[in-house]
Amino acid sequence: MEAFQFYFPFGWEHIISLDALDHQLFLLALLAGYGWKDWKNTLLLVTAFTVGHSLTLLLSVGDWVRVDSKWVEFLIPLTIVLAAGKNLLVKANTSIQHYQSYVLALFFGLIHGLGFANTIRMMLATDQQLGWGLLGFNCGLEVGQLIIVSVLLGLTFLIGAVMKASLSIYSFFVSSLSLGIAASICYNRFPFSF
Repeated sequence: MEAFQFYFPFGWEHIISLDALDHQLFLLALLAGYGWKDWKNTLLLVTAFTVGHSLTLLLSVGDWVRVDSKWVEFLIPLTIVLAAGKNLLVKANTSIQHYQSYVLALFFGLIHGLGFANTIRMMLATDQQLGWGLLGFNCGLEVGQLIIVSVLLGLTFLIGAVMKASLSIYSFFVSSLSLGIAASICYNRFPFSF
């Protein structure tokens, strides 16, 4: 249990800190089209993302899957570009599109899990309690992620209830902002040099 308590703050810091802008931007882009009243769909979307990143975090830390970190660092902001681009291009809100969003969140979670694993792999490699350490790190990630999701849903509530702005305007604004920042990060992290 000591390993759990030791690694929990590392997971928390990895998602909450200013260095985690790419993961925070992804959550912003992923949830841009969802308001406070859509909390059930939001919960399903975040759960799909969590399942994806938990799976590759486990597989990568166990050294069953290994991807060059320069590709992972490029693919993470690319997931933001794709999620934000989807928000800007797809306007209808059907059950098929919700299902597609869950599948994309799961797939993008697989990529983000590789990034989380790059952070924790070396620390866990020498730990005798790999399972507890990994669980602690992942729980720290999830608590941080739930806080970010709560803040984002609270923000959509304030924007809608107080400022009387529509969710579509909010979605357009944050998706455009996320896409622009993530495209710049992709450009800077492109794994090939010319």
